Amino acid sequence: MNFNQSENEQMIAQMVRDFAEKEIRPHVMEWDESQTFPRPLFEKMGQLGLMGMLVPEQYGGAGLGYFEYKTAIEEVAKVCGSIGLSMAAHNSLCTNHILEFGAEEQKQKYLPKLATGEWIGAWGLTEANTGSDAMRMKCTAVKDGEYWVINGTKNWITHGITGDVVLVLVRTGELLDSRGITAFIIERGTPGFSGGKKENKLGMRASETAELIFDNCRVHESQICGQLGDGFVQAMKILDGGRISIGSLAIGIAKGAMDAAVKYSKEREQFGQPIAQFQAIAFKLADMATEIEAAEMLLLESCHLKNTKQKVTTVGAMAKYYASEVSVRVATEAVQIFGGYGYTKDFPVEKFYRDSKLCTIGEGTSEIQKLVISREILK
Repeated sequence: MNFNQSENEQMIAQMVRDFAEKEIRPHVMEWDESQTFPRPLFEKMGQLGLMGMLVPEQYGGAGLGYFEYKTAIEEVAKVCGSIGLSMAAHNSLCTNHILEFGAEEQKQKYLPKLATGEWIGAWGLTEANTGSDAMRMKCTAVKDGEYWVINGTKNWITHGITGDVVLVLVRTGELLDSRGITAFIIERGTPGFSGGKKENKLGMRASETAELIFDNCRVHESQICGQLGDGFVQAMKILDGGRISIGSLAIGIAKGAMDAAVKYSKEREQFGQPIAQFQAIAFKLADMATEIEAAEMLLLESCHLKNTKQKVTTVGAMAKYYASEVSVRVATEAVQIFGGYGYTKDFPVEKFYRDSKLCTIGEGTSEIQKLVISREILK
């Protein structure tokens, strides 16, 4: 397989790089400190096609593949992990779920608004007591004529307050029944549906994470995405692709931290020479570069499998697991190379360090990825 960047990927990378330098970098710490979710920024990203990268042109999207998608997330995350995370969640979870499983009417109604950034999407699976154990969810929907009445809460939802539309997974059948969960598309403003507590996080602070609250929320049966009872199966397929998003996010953060560490090591002098000349530092950089390269190879293979509609479960889990752990290690070493300065907010690596940890948790923890990989191996 030839994984050299195509001319199109190179153009997208440069476009996103220029956009990130102009529109994101000047505000990174301001948004991080104040936990501001910069909604207008995503409208600008929508104008560039970054909010509907995988959506076909007939629905207002960019109609691109996973190599281009990976490239764009990576370039954003090199500058700010928070913006990369929100972009990833919008594209691969909410928007992609409707694209993959929605009825034609639903696609025509929602995808153009999501793909252009006019609307921000949210995706709700996790609950307070059911993170990895999704089949024990307590958020339920009960049928009432042509409507379903939803009650319960969802937690750790990206764009839980700001999102204009949410794709939410709720239990419509028996507990622990994988065919007892259904996906609903719910618009902001629907009576009984509201955003709840916003989380005060270690990192990714400019990406809004909040509760979804459903209090006798009546949703018409036409808002079911796909078939009744198919929600859990749909969610697992969506998370397969979502692992590429988080892997791309992780590699972007790692590359951002690496770039900063290389630059600093050439400029910082100790004992009469740049610290890059010391083997202790040079070997750290060698390890960082090698791990990033290895993680990227797994991710590129995942993109290839996804583009060619082959099974991506095992390699996708490997890519997400390895890239996220590499991101943490690289960011940690970057802080170490910066020394005391790395521990301050005047330099960029402390933010890469904080942001990187989410990659080992979100969209399936490292432990869950190992569970997926081992089960596939032992089949």
